This record gives sequence, C-alpha cells and structure tokens, in this order.
Amino acid sequence: MGIREDLKKQALGMSSKAVEKLMADEKRAMAIANAIGKVQRGKQALDRGQEELMKAFHFAPRSEFKAVGKQLSGLKRRLRELEEKLDAL
Repeated sequence: MGIREDLKKQALGMSSKAVEKLMADEKRAMAIANAIGKVQRGKQALDRGQEELMKAFHFAPRSEFKAVGKQLSGLKRRLRELEEKLDAL
C-alpha cells in the first residue's frame, strides 16, 4: 500500500472516531441533526427565492440552462459525426 492510501485510511479512521464521539451524546446528536435540517431547509428556501427572482427578471431558471446545455452537447456530437461522414466522402 502506498503512502497516499495509508493517509486516507488513517484520516477515515480518525474521522469516524470523531463522529462516533460526537454522536455518542443523544442530545448533541439531535442538535446536530436539527442543525443539518435547518441548513437543508435554508438551502431549499434560497433555491426557491433564486428561481422566483430569475422569473421576475425574465431570466431562464437554472433547470432550463441544464436542459439547453444537454441539447447543445447532443448537437455538438451530431455535428462531429456529420463532419466525419463528410470527410469520409
């Protein structure tokens, strides 16, 4: 095993021990779970607010950008295929 794998293994072991100690106390574990839940709800609220703001400014939402990006990738791939066929002719 290389030094990199050894370091990874040691880091994983130490982090799992730290999490185990952290979660050993039920009250602390509940507080951490509640904090994580609040962060997730906050992120969802932020995402909704961002979507509403984008709509208010008549900008396309992020989901539409992703869809257009996928379509563009498909078009680029198809163009390369057609260029290859033309070169073969």
